[in-house]
Order: sequence, then C-alpha cells, then structure tokens
Amino acid sequence: MTKRSARSPRCPAPSQRQPVLAEIQRQKMARSPHAYERGTAAHFYAWVESRSAGTLPDGPPVWICGDCHVGNLGPVADADGEVAVHVRDLDQTVIGNPVHDLLRLGLSLATAARSSDLPGVITSHIAGALLDGYEQAFDDSRSDETSRTHRPKVVRIAMEEALHRSRRQLARQNIDHVKPFIPLGKRFWPLSDNEKLAILALLESESPTLIRTVLSKKLNAEPAIRVLDSAYWVKGCSSLGRRRFAVLLDVGGACSAGGPPCLIDIKEAVEAMAPIATRHHMPRDNERRVVEGARHLTPSLGDRMMPARLDGCAVVVRELMPQDLKFAAERLSELDAVRSAHFLAIVIGQAHARQMDAGTRKAWLAQLRMRRQKSSDAPSWLWQSIVELLVKHEAEYLEHCRRYALKRPLS
Repeated sequence: MTKRSARSPRCPAPSQRQPVLAEIQRQKMARSPHAYERGTAAHFYAWVESRSAGTLPDGPPVWICGDCHVGNLGPVADADGEVAVHVRDLDQTVIGNPVHDLLRLGLSLATAARSSDLPGVITSHIAGALLDGYEQAFDDSRSDETSRTHRPKVVRIAMEEALHRSRRQLARQNIDHVKPFIPLGKRFWPLSDNEKLAILALLESESPTLIRTVLSKKLNAEPAIRVLDSAYWVKGCSSLGRRRFAVLLDVGGACSAGGPPCLIDIKEAVEAMAPIATRHHMPRDNERRVVEGARHLTPSLGDRMMPARLDGCAVVVRELMPQDLKFAAERLSELDAVRSAHFLAIVIGQAHARQMDAGTRKAWLAQLRMRRQKSSDAPSWLWQSIVELLVKHEAEYLEHCRRYALKRPLS
C-alpha cells in the first residue's frame, strides 16, 4: 500500500470506534427533524406493526426499498455511465408490502417540509402529490404524462452534478486527493491489521469474478488488481457503527498510466427491519438479500454489486461511480416540496411496477383508487398515517434532543 500521512488526532483507534460513532450518530440525528427521520426505520416499522389489520392497503408482495427516505434516492449510473434517478441504498430491502415504501417516503418528505419551515398545508399537498405520482407509474394511459414529468429543483441540481462528475472529481470529493492514498481525518479512520489483511484477501486473492462484477469497466482479460489503500468510512446515519470500508484499487495498472483509482465501497449487510411477506422465497443471507433486492428495484446498481464475506462478516461490495449521488432536501420551497413528492413517488412506483405483470398492476391501481374520494386529495388512510407518524416522530425527535442536550452544555 502507498505510505499515508500521519494519523489525525480526530481518528479513534479501531478498538475505540463504537462509542465515537454512537456519539456522531446522536449528533447527526439531533440536527433537524428531517435528519432524525433518516435514522428511525425501526420506529417506523414499530408503528406499522401496531396498525390493525386493514388499516393500510395490502399491496402485492414485491421487493421494496424498506427504508425509502429521500436520502436513499438519487442519480445512479449503470455500467456504461448512463444516469437515471433510482433507489440507491437497499440495506433494508425485502419482499414486502409496497405501501411501506410509499408511507416512509411520505414521512421523509413531510419532515423535510417541517425542517424547511413550510406551512402545514404543504404537507397536505405533498400527500396528494405522493399518491398521484405513485398511481401514475401503474397507469398505462398516463405513460406520456410520466415522460413529461417536471423534475423538481432538488432533482435537477443533483442530475446536473451527476452528469458532469468525472472519476477524478469523485476521487477529489470523496478522498480529497488525486494521489492514490486515503488521508485520515473526519471521514476516514485507520484500520486494524486484521481488517487490512481481510480486505487484501477479499479483493486481491478471491476469484476475479468478484472484481469483474463490481467494476464497471469492460475488462477483456483477467485484470491485475492491487489494493492501494483502505480505511474505515464514517458514512451514513442509520448505518453508523456497522463495518464500512473505502478501498482504492489500481486495476490493470491504470494508476501507473496516470488514471484515477477505482473507489470500492464495502458495507456490512445486517438483518432487515421491514416486515417480510409470507410464503415468498427470499435469500436467507443478508448480503445476498441486499443484492437480489437491488437487482429487482435498481438493476443498474444491482448489476455492479456483489455479496461477499469479509473475515466472516456479511458485506456487499460495489464500485462507486462518479454519478452516484443522493438528494439534499434540507431546504425546500413550497413548489419544490410538492413536485419532489410527485416525482419521487413515480420513481418508487416504477420500481414496484416493473416487478408486476399487467393484471397485477391494474388490480393494485384499482385498489388504491378505491380509497380516494377525489383525485386531487390524499385518501384518509394516507393522510391520517402521515399525520400520526409526524406526531410520533416529533415527540421522539424532541426527546432525542433533550437527552442529547443534557449531556452537552449550551454554547
């Protein structure tokens, strides 16, 4: 590996990571109601489990995101670099009720509106736009309308940035250097010797099938793979505390020829919290479940992911493409909040719809429409659910802030 700079005092030793990561997670979740929502999938599904039978529509079992908040959607590139908006994080994917994705997205958008100081009536408009966009994905008569759907500002900004990013820009933004090493600091922490050896064994000694799968390059011959550097990656919110590694690879001597390294993401796969549909086969191993769900929901991402074992731990390995981005929705205008709800609901609806045959799509659309009084209004089950979730979420957020504030003096 390339010699790196001295370890920053901000970087804890591997044996001291967990309490530091727990504190970082608490700080992130205290920043705003929207930031708190990203780390509360378990609370959301506790609420789902408390509902009486028939309260929520029971949709046809399909692969769902399982943690469908705004930050888990964004521009995703396929192996050829073509970019489209898809689900981009599938840690919680299962075969389940598609309504759970719709509700989780609705709560995320409602908390984004709350964090943006938007009036309450916008939440009502968000709920209506959410279901209208979702239904649109299942209605063949509205296919032309879908192709003309206006992209909200938050989507346009992310897409423009994604389309103009290069691999060298990705290295600069994620690694802060174009040199082939990872500087330790706030985002990257040192690894133990055992972790380094495990990564070397996985990426240099395993079958080349693994590398061929996760790399987007078209490789005509077995490549020479060399691990340039690796580090623990402090990334995400709900996933903080899991094993997460950034790895720089030189593939086929590209770096020696002046090209940028490949950035590999190795992420621990853990048990999903979303309820699983009964009588449906799903991979038992978490790493295989995540990859299988990705291949159904976001094929362009799933096709460059690989389940693996890292020193006995279930992980998912993938190359990060320059165009892979998440949406930033901390400050939304009234119009953009509603347009975002409609647009992102279409994205989720299309991910669900392509897993259904024509008859199932038609029946599911009819079931959703049965519960609507007016085409422009959200049905009572959706509106009441979002309101209940918001009230529950606000109480939990304030309690989280109170507990966090008690441990830290006011500045």
